[in-house]
Amino acid sequence: MSDFIIQTGDQVIFLPNFGAAVVTVMPGVITGTGARCLVTKKLVCVVGDEKMVMVPGCPYVAGPYSISGVGMLKIMALAPNQQAIRTKSAGKPVILKGQMFDAVFQVMTPAQMPPPVSTTDPVPMHMGKGMFSNGNKRVKGT
Repeated sequence: MSDFIIQTGDQVIFLPNFGAAVVTVMPGVITGTGARCLVTKKLVCVVGDEKMVMVPGCPYVAGPYSISGVGMLKIMALAPNQQAIRTKSAGKPVILKGQMFDAVFQVMTPAQMPPPVSTTDPVPMHMGKGMFSNGNKRVKGT
């Protein structure tokens, strides 16, 4: 089944729920390292480019840890329907819009319980989901 190819500048949208953590998400942007698409003139994104998406400075709270902490959003793994089987650029499968990828929220400054307890969130990373918002509405891959 064909789907739209993700290209340089497309937005990466993270959902706010990361298990027990609720993150104030900000969109990321993906940068492609594949060939330039003849139709859109933008670099296409290939498998591996998703590893470079990082959105730092996102506040979060988690359960009883109601004093905000801060962390970074990343793409952990693409879904199978986000990796082209046939369409490749420089020998690598292109990234397709697909459904939802696995995301990770990496804690940089842990959220805290309010005083007098003041303990910090012991979980170093929280798992969640996200998706691509594609600007390309013409070029598809399979």
